[in-house]
Amino acid sequence: MENSAFEMHENVLPSTPSSGKVNISTGLEKKSQWSLMRIFLVCLLACIITTLIGVLILSLVYASTYRPYANIKPEAHRTPETPTDPKSENPVDFKFQFLNRLHKSKVFEFPGGAIQWARYRNNLKDYLSVEEEAFGTSLNRQRSHMTFGTLRIKSNGLRAPHWHFNANEHGYLAQGTAWIGVVDDGGSVVTTYNVTAGQVIFFPKNILHWIKNVGTEDCLFLLFFTTHEELQTLDVDDVFFSTPEDIAARSLKPQGGVNFIRTFQKQEEDQAVNLPPNLAELVTKASYLQSPDSLVWRYFYDLKGSKEFRFPGGIIQWARYRKNGDGLNVNEKIFSESLNQHENSLTLGTLRIYTNGLRQPHFHFNANEMGYVISGCGKVGIISTQGTTDFNIGIGDVVFFPIGTQHYIKSTCDEDLLFILAFTTGNQLQTLDLDDYIHATADHILAQLFFKKQSEFKKIPKFTEDQAINLP
Repeated sequence: MENSAFEMHENVLPSTPSSGKVNISTGLEKKSQWSLMRIFLVCLLACIITTLIGVLILSLVYASTYRPYANIKPEAHRTPETPTDPKSENPVDFKFQFLNRLHKSKVFEFPGGAIQWARYRNNLKDYLSVEEEAFGTSLNRQRSHMTFGTLRIKSNGLRAPHWHFNANEHGYLAQGTAWIGVVDDGGSVVTTYNVTAGQVIFFPKNILHWIKNVGTEDCLFLLFFTTHEELQTLDVDDVFFSTPEDIAARSLKPQGGVNFIRTFQKQEEDQAVNLPPNLAELVTKASYLQSPDSLVWRYFYDLKGSKEFRFPGGIIQWARYRKNGDGLNVNEKIFSESLNQHENSLTLGTLRIYTNGLRQPHFHFNANEMGYVISGCGKVGIISTQGTTDFNIGIGDVVFFPIGTQHYIKSTCDEDLLFILAFTTGNQLQTLDLDDYIHATADHILAQLFFKKQSEFKKIPKFTEDQAINLP
């Protein structure tokens, strides 16, 4: 053998065992067997320990993730996810996806008035609170085509001539008297008109317009814009001062040329709502002309003077498009057609609910809805695929109901609850009330669904008078 160690052992071992002496070969074999046994036992013990550790880990993972099947809820009924306040780590109440406390929002002050917003913002730092952020994010996520703001103009104040890149504008004058100007394509037609409280204004996207307070009290406009993105606006003074002097001089050709252009001084304070302290010196004569009705009614609607749709529990009035112009006078037809001709225009309306009256649960097929509380107080309930919520509302609150979301509004004060509402359709609004779809569903279908005898559904009366807004 080539292995010398093996050869040495072979020579040492006797050919026959001797009595009374230790058998060296047997001892070595036993020692070798014990060594192998010890290795085997160590390996076995290691395997057992490894297996126990693995079982323990799996048990911990299983215990942390397992949920009994009985506790799993369908997706539509799960508790909705809500934003979290990064400062306090408290979840934001689900209701703020549908509610904005506008009176608590930031007031943007100008020399001639103020603006407040309920809207989406690109920069999260522009939100004052996580509740405001939840509302703005909801508008954007739902692609609502809606932004809301209040515009307050002091007596003689002016909302500077401006236009919006990405939205039509619909406004409701809640207080005061104003003079409106709209400049059409090419500037050859300028439409001017006066509005008073309860009337509606409409400015299509990229149309230059201005608003001047011509009364003695503040004007308060409630404004809706058809965008769920950040509203993009340009004021005439900002454009003017951003234009090179020589370009402005060549375009306007004033006496004195570029030297005249240089006499204009940009104010330090934003003049979006303008009111110079020396206005009496600057303006000596001012005329507030009224254009012909054929022009005015493209941008104006007398909502307070329109037909009242009366219900047991309240009244609705509409500034909207109607097919075939049914029930509209000549001027109202002009406005109706103007809405329908412009993409993404809105339907506006006022909703008055008497004390203890109820705008019963309903939803809209073809529009998101946004509303502002003008007076009174109430309670709102919402049922959506994300969850269910209800909350109290009062003056200055803004509510938002996504398309297809069932909702109700109840008046809970001693005075009427009054809303201005906007719907994202320039077509005829399509709505379905709870009592209408219950009556329209076969009673045997209802019996099967609710586990009640078919005859029981005869107890639900059908009224001749529409119960859209009802009283107990």
